[in-house]
Amino acid sequence: MFRRILTYFEKQSFGVCTYLGERLNISISKIRLFFIYTSFLAAGFPIIVYLLAAFFLDIRNYVKRIRTRIWDF
Repeated sequence: MFRRILTYFEKQSFGVCTYLGERLNISISKIRLFFIYTSFLAAGFPIIVYLLAAFFLDIRNYVKRIRTRIWDF
């Protein structure tokens, strides 16, 4: 069970680090390490920021899928 959860987070991880890495042109592994190290130093606050970013990215992708253009009818 634990292995399945770990595999899910390793493969999916909400795409926040990937999105930030592509937008800022920074290595994804450096961004992940930044979130991990700052979570230990800031008592978990970056985890909350990460989850909020994942939520907004998911809503953004959802809106992009639903939005239709005039010429799509």
